[in-house]
Amino acid sequence: MKILLPVDGSSYTKRMLAWLTTHEEWLTGEHEFTVLTVVPQIPPHAASMFPPEQLKSYYDDTAEAIFKPIRKFTAKHDMATNYVAKTGHASDVIAKLADKGKFDLVIMGSHGHSNLMNLVMGSVTNQVLARCKAPVLLVR
Repeated sequence: MKILLPVDGSSYTKRMLAWLTTHEEWLTGEHEFTVLTVVPQIPPHAASMFPPEQLKSYYDDTAEAIFKPIRKFTAKHDMATNYVAKTGHASDVIAKLADKGKFDLVIMGSHGHSNLMNLVMGSVTNQVLARCKAPVLLVR
């Protein structure tokens, strides 16, 4: 099964990874994982002040800081894992990759905001659920 794991390095990412360890059936060799992080894009006006290689270095370094503990986790559990870093709006990138990559499942941590909070602020999770064709498993 192809599984997409969107991560942001937050406690919700850690909770999702902890959930995976308590459900060993997900950690068998029959699953292929792709860990995705989405670094928010610097607004074009601000980005124009920096050389392209410096922007690329910023995006790469930010993604690697998120990936570093997850690389340790996946190595410890011998998980077949690909790492993908993108820039943009998280919900758009997650849903687009899930569909284009033909993933069987998306597993992601959720903040668990109240309905009122989601109505006021929106939520990456809600937007992924609305846009993604693949099944989404939320870990709270």
